[in-house]
Amino acid sequence: MYPFLRLIKEVFKFRKAPQLGFGDVHISHHMCMPWDLDPWVELNNGRTLTLYDLGRIPLAARSGLLNVLKERRWGMTMAGACVRYRRRIRMFERIEMRSRALCWDDRFIYIEQSMWKTNGECAGHIVYRGAFVGHEGIVSPERIWSALGETADRPDIPEWVATWIAAEDMRPWPPM
Repeated sequence: MYPFLRLIKEVFKFRKAPQLGFGDVHISHHMCMPWDLDPWVELNNGRTLTLYDLGRIPLAARSGLLNVLKERRWGMTMAGACVRYRRRIRMFERIEMRSRALCWDDRFIYIEQSMWKTNGECAGHIVYRGAFVGHEGIVSPERIWSALGETADRPDIPEWVATWIAAEDMRPWPPM
């Protein structure tokens, strides 16, 4: 089941936190609970993706993005992800999650998130490709930034992200 109560707690917890600009890092702390586990008694890989929501949604709230999406009746959907799992997270282990908007192109925003163990090791890293959507289809990131009142120039897309984008463009769809 989706962790709605944990999500509500996170949004409530950060409701009065300082606003974040594009590229600023939202830091949150979480614990691996028994219902997050797989048969090997570690954080389930699918649940990891769900837990990243607990960092991404408060990041959107702190940037003012959630208000703009609500006002304009726009939404945000994930259009892809590139993930690395590097260290096990065990039951009741605490992690620090770092979330930030990384860059954007003509259609998508790229959001970078990572989970860090208390010993300083990075347990996992993900880059999401997100799309803003409205009744007319995809809403360009430029329209979003304009609605937010952001004046920042488009950041350069890191080479490793550009390579992933190129690989996604070569990937057949629908799959064979």
